[in-house]
Amino acid sequence: MANNDLSIHREEYLYLAGLTHDSALIAWGAFYFKLKGDPENGKWELIDDDDLDDFKTSRTNLIGASSAPYAASNTAAEVELTEQGTGNTKKKLIAGANHAVFEDLKPDTAYTYSVRVNGELWGAGPLRDWEVEGDKGFMRRSNFSYDNVFRTFPDPAQESPDLAFAILGDFGRGVRTRSEDGQCQREIAASLARAVEEHDVRLILSTGDNIYHGSKQGSGDEDDDWFFTFFQPYRFVINRVPVFPSVGNHDEGETVGESSDDRRQLYDNLYIRNRFVGAMETGDASLEPGMFYRVRYGSDIELICLDTSKQSWLFAERYFKHKNHQPFIESALPNDGGAAVKWRIPFFHHPPFCAGPNHLNKQSVIDYFVPKFIRAGVRAAFCGHEHNFQHSLDKGIHYFVTGGSGKFDSDKPRASRFDEARTQAWGGNEEGHFLLVEIKGNRMKVMPFGNLADETLRPIKINAVTGEQNVPPFEVEA
Repeated sequence: MANNDLSIHREEYLYLAGLTHDSALIAWGAFYFKLKGDPENGKWELIDDDDLDDFKTSRTNLIGASSAPYAASNTAAEVELTEQGTGNTKKKLIAGANHAVFEDLKPDTAYTYSVRVNGELWGAGPLRDWEVEGDKGFMRRSNFSYDNVFRTFPDPAQESPDLAFAILGDFGRGVRTRSEDGQCQREIAASLARAVEEHDVRLILSTGDNIYHGSKQGSGDEDDDWFFTFFQPYRFVINRVPVFPSVGNHDEGETVGESSDDRRQLYDNLYIRNRFVGAMETGDASLEPGMFYRVRYGSDIELICLDTSKQSWLFAERYFKHKNHQPFIESALPNDGGAAVKWRIPFFHHPPFCAGPNHLNKQSVIDYFVPKFIRAGVRAAFCGHEHNFQHSLDKGIHYFVTGGSGKFDSDKPRASRFDEARTQAWGGNEEGHFLLVEIKGNRMKVMPFGNLADETLRPIKINAVTGEQNVPPFEVEA
């Protein structure tokens, strides 16, 4: 939809910000662009949040829980949800916000949705896509369109059906310019979109570092900083598939040059408080300070977000040691050997076992969490931080480092550290990657996919170290 000023364009976005077995959080927002050059070429550059007033957009924020409503003050946005198969509909009129929560949905059921603002269909198009020419990029008209359909999770009281989910690690580099010097978010986003289509991916996990400080894209503490790192690269995935993030050092004040404002923006743009306020009441989430929660997919699968970051790079303790979170951690990782839940799957940023090249074993994570993983019957855990792929095996638990969704490190892990890192195999120093994880009954398969080859998914090159699993997919048994 265009602004009244023909030199300004508003591009509209939709996303499935939250999902459970019986509820969905649907959100919408937009980004503004200014015309560069001949209008016939359709080239538009992103307007920074700080410059919105200069273009008379009447906005100070663009997207997320705190964004001012796009609906006029005397009207309400209309959000409609339709159950596939029956055609039954639910409608909500939303005033004062850019999101709608639908409850009392049916488990494991497909729904379509639409949003109307000021009488017009939000995101109807024609939509534009970010294209790069040389050293610059522009929004140009595309043939893409939204297909707003999702499926609720299965009932947590019922046996878990098969599940496919994706994991992005350290992805927040941005797609503003061409990929070079290891940058790979654009290519891996394309591979992710293909996996969603071909493998019925039901959810996406993040192993942290969702956004980085950079001179070209900002620090991460403004909405426009998230355009290139999240909303644009995953645009036609996040309207159908929910993202469950964890926090990395670049999302916090832990890294010099970064800011805890990034965490606040993460909470806002991904509706963390809105999604987990109910879970806090039941003990399934613990927020402030830090972010801990669990997601149930049927009765046999629990995805457990742990926060291994800290507020300051100097002196501060890691959030998992804070007294506020001990009840959650004890509940999520109980001493039952996995008897109650077949698959307890922790995901977090700092890997307990890592052979580098830049980060090695994290002793504080080993000391605190590994005994809890063992007692709780954990069989697989997923981490980020290092910008490559590593598979380690310790005391029957498979640890996967996956930090190459935004930029890969061409340096190899340190062979001298393979023993202490329990390294079985590694890869991802020649291209980026994401993980596709598939669970069927007692068996999990983990596949690291790289760039598309002739529009086809393919695994990255794997380098064997020890053990039997040197060719993907890597298999884990419950």
